Amino acid sequence: MDSGPSSPPPSLSDPLDAFPQRSLEAGDIAVLVLYFLFVLAVGLWSTVKTKRDTVKGYFLAGGDMMWWPVGASLFASNIGSGHFIGLAGSGAAAGISVAAYEFIGLFSVLTLAWIFLPIYIAGQVTTMPEYLRKRFGGNRIPTTLAVLYLFIYIFTKISVDMYAGAIFIQQSLHLDLYLATTGLLAITALYTITGGLAAVIYTDALQTVIMLVGALTLMGYSFAAVGGLEGLTEKYFTALASNRSENSSCGLPREDAFHIFRDPLTSDLPWPGILFGMSMPSLWYWCTDQVIVQRSLAAKNLSHAKGGSLMAAYLKVLPLFMMVLPGMVSRVLFPDQVACADPDICQKVCGNPSGCSDIAYPKLVLEILPTGLRGLMIAVMVAALMSSLTSIFNSASTIFTMDLWNRIRPRASEQELMIVGRVFVLLLVLGSILWIPVIQASQGGQLFIYIQSISSYLQPPVAVVFILGCFWKRANEKGAFWGLIWGLLLGLIRLLLDFIYPQPRCDQRDERPAVVKDVHYLYFSMVLSAVTLLVMSAVSWATQPPSKEMVSRLTWFTRHDAVIQKAPGPPASALPPVLSQCGTAEASRSSIQLDIVPEDKPKMHSGDVTPKKSRALRAFLWLCGMGGQGQAQPPSTAGPVIASLEEKPWVKTLLDVSLVACVSCGVFLWGYFA
Repeated sequence: MDSGPSSPPPSLSDPLDAFPQRSLEAGDIAVLVLYFLFVLAVGLWSTVKTKRDTVKGYFLAGGDMMWWPVGASLFASNIGSGHFIGLAGSGAAAGISVAAYEFIGLFSVLTLAWIFLPIYIAGQVTTMPEYLRKRFGGNRIPTTLAVLYLFIYIFTKISVDMYAGAIFIQQSLHLDLYLATTGLLAITALYTITGGLAAVIYTDALQTVIMLVGALTLMGYSFAAVGGLEGLTEKYFTALASNRSENSSCGLPREDAFHIFRDPLTSDLPWPGILFGMSMPSLWYWCTDQVIVQRSLAAKNLSHAKGGSLMAAYLKVLPLFMMVLPGMVSRVLFPDQVACADPDICQKVCGNPSGCSDIAYPKLVLEILPTGLRGLMIAVMVAALMSSLTSIFNSASTIFTMDLWNRIRPRASEQELMIVGRVFVLLLVLGSILWIPVIQASQGGQLFIYIQSISSYLQPPVAVVFILGCFWKRANEKGAFWGLIWGLLLGLIRLLLDFIYPQPRCDQRDERPAVVKDVHYLYFSMVLSAVTLLVMSAVSWATQPPSKEMVSRLTWFTRHDAVIQKAPGPPASALPPVLSQCGTAEASRSSIQLDIVPEDKPKMHSGDVTPKKSRALRAFLWLCGMGGQGQAQPPSTAGPVIASLEEKPWVKTLLDVSLVACVSCGVFLWGYFA
C-alpha cells in the first residue's frame, strides 16, 4: 500500500487522492498523547505489581489472572491491525462473507475452554510443543512444531500486522514509516520485556476497551452517513467507480454480497469450504496456538478460563458490525477510491494495481470523524497493532525459551531462562523493523484473504495431530510425525505454487495450473486434513501403541487418571528437556540450582561485591525481574499453572448455561446471515 514518499504533496483538487494532506489538530494530538501515557502507565504498573522473577511468573503471569483480563486479552490478541484493515477491505470488495471466520472463531474459542483446556491442565503443560512431547515422546514432533510456530508468527502474524499498521501510519498520518513503527515497537517491547505475560494481559484489557469504544463510535457515524443497514443494502450495489469501463465486469459488487453461504464452485468463499475447510485452521488458532492457549493457562482456575473464553466468544460477534459493514459503507461513500477497478487508476490512488479496498477503514476514519474522535481512532489502530504484537512477542519468546533453548541447555538456570526469553523478544523487535521494507514491497488486494490462504496450507496438519492426540489413545509418535510431515509437505507445495502463480487481476486471463485455479484454498485445507488423518491413522495402527505414561492424563478420556509419581533419582537429570517448568523438570532444575547457589553465596558475602553493584547493573536486573534478593534462589512453587480440574458446582452450572446461550446466539447469527 505504499504509494511512494510518506508525505505526498497536497492536491486537494485531485479526486483520486486517497488521503488528502491533513495535519492532526490539537485535539487529536492530545488524545494520542493521553493514550500512550495511559498504556505505558498500565504496562509499568503491572510490571511492578506482578511476580516477574520466575519462569511461571514471567511466561504465565503466575497463573493468577481473573476471567475478564483473560477474555479481553484473548480478543485483543486476535484482533490486530490486520483485522481492521483486512476485514473492512474484504467487506468493501466482496461483502459480508469474510465474517464467517469470526463466527467460526466464536465456536472454536468455546471448544478451547470446555474440551482442550481440561486436557492441557490435566497434563500440566505450558507450551503446545511440550504437550506433544509428553503425549508422543521423542523430540522430532515438538522441535518441528516449535520451529513451525515461530515461522508462522514471524512471516504471517508479525509481517501482516506491521504491514496493516504501516498502511495506517503512513497513509493516514503522513509520518515517516520507520520512525513511527520503531517508536511503536520500542514502547511495545518495553513492557513486554520487563513485565512478561502479566503486563501484556493487563495492557491488552485496556486496549480492548479503547478498541471497542473507538470502533463502535466509527460504526455509528458510518451507519448514520448511509441511512443505517437498510440504506447500506440499497446503496452498496450501486457503489461503482465513475472511471470504470462500462463493458467490463471488473469492480462490480457481488450479487451475493449480503450472504455468508455462497456457491460451492464459482464463489470467492464456497459454503462447504466455510463449514469444513475453515474449521481446521480455526481450531488450530483457538485451541492449539501458543498465543491463545497461553492466555487461558494464565487464568486462576478452569472456571476463570471458561469465563474468559465466553467473554471472547461474545466479543467475536462484533467484528462484522465494527469492521466488515463499515468497510462496505466506505465503498458507498468513496467509490472512486475504494472501489477502483482500473489497474492504472488503482496504482495512482493507493499504489496497488490489484485494488484499493484495503484503504477502506483508514479512509472512513480520516473523512467522517470529527477532531478528537479521529485521534481516538488512530489510537485504536495503534492499540490493535501493539496488542497483537505484544502477544506474539511473548508467546514466541515462551516457545523459544521453553522448547528450543531448554533442549540446547537442559541444565539452564531459571535466571538464564529469564534473560534468554527477554533477549529473544529484543531480537524479534529488531527483526520486525528489518521486515518493514519487505512489507512495503508486498502487494495484496485483500490482506485478510492473504492471511487466511497461508493459514489454510500450514495449520490443518497440526490441528489434526492435536485432535487425534487428544481424542484417540492409539495415536503414537510415528503416526503423528509422518502425518504431520506429509501434510506440511503438501501444504508447502501449494503455498509455493500460489507464490509462483499469483492470482491474475480481473482484466487478465487466468492461466494458472488447475490445482491452483480450480481448487479453492478452503477445499485444499480439507484435502490436507484428510491426508494427515489417513497417514497418521494408518501408521499408528501399523506400529506399536504408545505406553500408558504417554496416554495417562493427556487425552480427553484419561484426563481424570491418577497422577503417576515418578521415582526421583539419576534419570531426573535427563528429564528437563522432556518436561517444562510445570512438571518434574522444574523440580530437577531447582535442585540443580540449590546445589550450585550455596557455593557462590559465601564467596559473594566474603568479598564486598554485592554492596558495590553499579546503578546501571541494578537497573538492568530490575528490568529483567531479578532485582530482588531472592533472585538467586530456586522458585518457591514448581506446581502446575492451574492445579486442578475441579470447579464449584454452582459456578460450573452457571458457565454451562452461559455456554448454551452463547452457542444459541452463534447459531442464530449463522442462520440470519447465511
